[in-house]
Amino acid sequence: MDPLARLRVQPWHALAGLAPLASDALARVLAGTPAERVLDRTLRDHRHLSRSQRQALKEAIFNVGLWRRRLGYLLGRPDAPASLLLYALLHGLAGVPAPEAAALAGVEAPPELATAEPPSLALRASLPDWLADHFSQEWGPEAEDFCAHLNVPGPITLRVNSPRTSREALAWRLRQEGVETRPGAWSPLALQVEGPRPNLYALPSLQQGLFEVQDEGSQLLGLLVEARPGETVLDLCAGAGGKTLLLGAAMENQGRLLAYDPDAERLDRLMQRRARAGLSNVHVLRQPPAGLAADRVLVDAPCSELGSLRRGPDLRFLMPPSVLIDCVPAQRELLARAAELVRPGGRLVYATCTVNRAENQELVAGFLRQRRDFRLLPPGAGWLAPACVQEGFLVCAPHRHGTDAFFAAVLERGQ
Repeated sequence: MDPLARLRVQPWHALAGLAPLASDALARVLAGTPAERVLDRTLRDHRHLSRSQRQALKEAIFNVGLWRRRLGYLLGRPDAPASLLLYALLHGLAGVPAPEAAALAGVEAPPELATAEPPSLALRASLPDWLADHFSQEWGPEAEDFCAHLNVPGPITLRVNSPRTSREALAWRLRQEGVETRPGAWSPLALQVEGPRPNLYALPSLQQGLFEVQDEGSQLLGLLVEARPGETVLDLCAGAGGKTLLLGAAMENQGRLLAYDPDAERLDRLMQRRARAGLSNVHVLRQPPAGLAADRVLVDAPCSELGSLRRGPDLRFLMPPSVLIDCVPAQRELLARAAELVRPGGRLVYATCTVNRAENQELVAGFLRQRRDFRLLPPGAGWLAPACVQEGFLVCAPHRHGTDAFFAAVLERGQ
């Protein structure tokens, strides 16, 4: 994969006259303000910008934020100001001729750029050193490919709301609404949007609850629970409910689906989405559950979120190295608590959206040493593609599957 290819087809000419605006926005991103927030504020403050200007400004903000380390290498200045970084992006990575790139970036005397390939993975993929080292340890010879995929935006993936429609019928309906899709490769519920990013939230099909936006790897996590109609199922870390709604659909609106999260605002959003999806078996819990004997429990644990770095261009620079261990105590506690809520013979699925053995394989191994009444089951037996299974766990990643990176262990409590 060439992560730079998309940079060469952007409407960079639309940055003409916007150099001061771009430099101001980029300075805020480089100082630590999240790029998404900076872009949103900039576009709201300058509503007169044309569509191509907005697109070019977005790409400039996101890609300087993302590629800053490689751009600093090209300039020979890791601490280069925003205008020079923008020039290095336009000329060094996007291939804009030097005089034009200098004019667009507001640079009067454009410097020479390094021509040699950056000597380290951290510089090539524009990652903090500690994070590049971590991915090298996790992926070995696959690290370069994995990191390249982190530098390209992920696809827009939809999950069909199966009680209301089928994947084929939804694809037809979306085509009538001007959105082309193709079936996902791994989840039977997935459709991937093709072509330009549409305004999905304006579509009648979404307003009617026919689909949700959900990464295909995230869909697989919910499907591994294998929730069935009539059961008692608990989503212990429900968040805003993406996987909760999948579980409710799998249960065909029959049985009891309990959803808990410590974030009350997320639960409020879940309730709104529940109504749109037409699910009546979802019960939102405002207090941690206790005394349950659930048939199935899903723990989509808070984690370092290294698997979704391609969703935010500057996230890698906003997290400290301690993120690799910060969540482990809470994850261990969550898994232990969840184990008490599963009935004998029931299923417990532990999942994260990160690439970190300490939060994934090692944490599950430690749990199984303590809880001899649980055993590891093959994930998705009979339906999950073998390419998604590694060492007895679900492992998916952008360079292998086109999804964000996810991990899941399927555990069963003894009778």
